[in-house]
Amino acid sequence: MAGTTPGTPRVLRAMNDRAALDLLLEHGPLSRTRIGKLTGLSKPTASQLLARLEAAGLVVATGTTEGRPGPNAQLYTINARTAFAAGLDVTPQRIRAAVADITGATVGEFVVPTPARRGDGVVRQVTDALDGAVKAAGITRADVHRLVIGTPGAFDPSTGRLRYASHLPGWHSPTLLDELAAVLPMPVEYENDVNLVAVAEQRLGAARGHDDFVLLWNEEGLGAALVIGGRLHRGFTGGAGEVGFLPVPGTPLVRQVSKAGSGGFQELAGAQTVPRLARELGIEDIGQGAHHEMAAGLLERAAEAESGPYRMLLDAFGTGLATGLASMVAVLDPELVVLSGPLTVAGGEPLRTRVQSELAELAPSRPRLVIGDVQEHPVLRGALESALAATRDEVFDTSR
Repeated sequence: MAGTTPGTPRVLRAMNDRAALDLLLEHGPLSRTRIGKLTGLSKPTASQLLARLEAAGLVVATGTTEGRPGPNAQLYTINARTAFAAGLDVTPQRIRAAVADITGATVGEFVVPTPARRGDGVVRQVTDALDGAVKAAGITRADVHRLVIGTPGAFDPSTGRLRYASHLPGWHSPTLLDELAAVLPMPVEYENDVNLVAVAEQRLGAARGHDDFVLLWNEEGLGAALVIGGRLHRGFTGGAGEVGFLPVPGTPLVRQVSKAGSGGFQELAGAQTVPRLARELGIEDIGQGAHHEMAAGLLERAAEAESGPYRMLLDAFGTGLATGLASMVAVLDPELVVLSGPLTVAGGEPLRTRVQSELAELAPSRPRLVIGDVQEHPVLRGALESALAATRDEVFDTSR
């Protein structure tokens, strides 16, 4: 189509525009001269580019350079209110919503508790959570360009139904996605929660610059995200990474795993294993609360111990994690493994070191192990990053 062929002036201008916008996102306010140097454009071309972006409302002038030789130069920055994106993190206990402006800054958040006994009203819960975040941001639903919803399990692309998340009441209706689409004015995407943690780590955290990595999440359940060639691998039914079901040595063979809601790796290295191991080692102060809360408390103490039963607890748990990881590494051969989730954070560097040492003996290759950097609401941050990426592609396309 005329005007859109690669190499034509319109397309080249659009490529330069996007390069400049990406630089402003990365570096913050820049002068015309600095943008010219970073993009390789001449001063006149950089000036035309900035005038074009300013006229389109994508950038705004903001202050001048100071403290340098010569006259002060005008600085330009992304117009943060150009567009907004939203994300939702759904768990059986609550829905946490957030809205970010085009720069990625969170401008509104809201939390809605989910009913403990009822499975109805999911559409209402979603809209209440979104509207609360939208109101906190001082905008309206219509201002949100895209919404990404993160849930446990995954929506099967062939049926549109949620799988691998039987503990999420109300989210398994075959008409749910259509019902949400009918009431929400923006495009909506649905993604597995652990996959979104991987998105956050790849864009902002420990996996930046890596195209092949595995992220292992450990909280109430074990889950993994697989990034191959820079892209998430979701599998035929959306269930890639449901590694809690993985048969592993050291546990009885679990059959009919979907009905059991568990599997070998979950039984070997899930949160429920830590209190049991502690009791077997003679540790009496197990703590209270849910399994993952007790497990995190025990692992925090274990990370500080140099010997004795707590150190033995850390070593046994690390060996369990490495056992399941060894199977994944043998199949995927990733360059990096990101250990993430509250239990990993609780075990810290001593746990990472133990898993790395054990994995070196159990796996044929030796990927580098790191602890995830994005620890504050990582699922929600991944949802926002995913929504922002698509929003920026749409809004920053000046070739249309």
